[in-house]
Amino acid sequence: MNRFKELRIQHGYKSQQDLAKILFVNQTAISQWERGVTTPSPALLIKLSNMYNVSTDYLLGKSERGTSDKPVKIPVLGDVAAGLPMMAVENIIDYEEISAELADTGEFFGLRIKGCSMEPRIREGDVVIVRKQSEADTGDTAVVMVNGSSATVKRIKKEPGGLSLIPNNPAYDIQYYSAHDVETLPVVIVGKVIELRAKF
Repeated sequence: MNRFKELRIQHGYKSQQDLAKILFVNQTAISQWERGVTTPSPALLIKLSNMYNVSTDYLLGKSERGTSDKPVKIPVLGDVAAGLPMMAVENIIDYEEISAELADTGEFFGLRIKGCSMEPRIREGDVVIVRKQSEADTGDTAVVMVNGSSATVKRIKKEPGGLSLIPNNPAYDIQYYSAHDVETLPVVIVGKVIELRAKF
């Protein structure tokens, strides 16, 4: 039996429509998961694994282990600027733990913030948890490499003619890069910030 269907029934969702309402998806999507036509998005996989108290690997049939695994340690790399782009020192300075379910959705690392351009939300010394990916959407907070050797954390705004890196702190200017700049400098998205670990 398909695990998506098996777990749905075990947890009292008698129909696909019942589960669809909880997840805010179309009933057709549930049907496709249960027939093995498609799989849920990473975010929905995590939500389902939490609802059913199983690992995402178990949901996808990659593991026979039904319960969630222990937290996964990821490296925290050297300081990244929340201000002007600076050298990203890629030495491991610490470790943070993320859930096994989250770890199943990609490659993750932590970065320690230096500078105050993302205050008050993100402060110097805080650690951000980053999913390694080369794309980000407008409004996402991302780690961006500029000139191939320096990194900064900013909110992304995609423009018709380029890319803006937006600080939270109004004392700092928006950094705008034209499409030509993006290609030639280059300006490269390294990953999306998905969690903040504030340090006190």
